[in-house]
Amino acid sequence: MFGLGPTELIIILVIILVIFGGERLPELAKSLGKGVREFNKEKEKIKEQYDETQEAIDVDTETGSKDSDRSSGDKSDEDDDSESRS
Repeated sequence: MFGLGPTELIIILVIILVIFGGERLPELAKSLGKGVREFNKEKEKIKEQYDETQEAIDVDTETGSKDSDRSSGDKSDEDDDSESRS
């Protein structure tokens, strides 16, 4: 875990205990746990949205996008109109 051995982790925990005291330590751990859970939940939501978007892009690529079909049709109509005016 980040290249820290058990001795370093114990020293860090003792320093945290001295700084915050035994009374606030459970409160800090609870807040930290809530923050980590919320972060992971949001991370999963973003990952799901990304996967859904990627799947939609893959489907459009395989079947051909309707937008590209319309835009190519519009351009050919404009070309026909400009040729008939000349």
